[in-house]
Amino acid sequence: MEEENHTVLSQFLLLGLSEDPEFQPVLFGLFLSMYLVTVLGNLLILLVVSSDSHLHTPMYFFLSSLSFVDIRFTSTTIPKMLVNLYSQNKDISYSECLS
Repeated sequence: MEEENHTVLSQFLLLGLSEDPEFQPVLFGLFLSMYLVTVLGNLLILLVVSSDSHLHTPMYFFLSSLSFVDIRFTSTTIPKMLVNLYSQNKDISYSECLS
């Protein structure tokens, strides 16, 4: 009879873009600046749409909803990636990956 694999997957290994220690600060700065520009741009969209009454139309409602979802998504994934650039522990749990 053939044996089955009963391994339970509990975490994934995140491989970095570069294992070179000299290149990691460059990657960190690049991704941090992209993250800040994205979050600040989406916050600006939310602020402008909510403050101007002329922009209270369905198109701008959906644009502000998309900006809010983008902020939520980037606030959960990018900081974890930035932490993993410098940490020695490069694994992520299954629940973190699923979320």
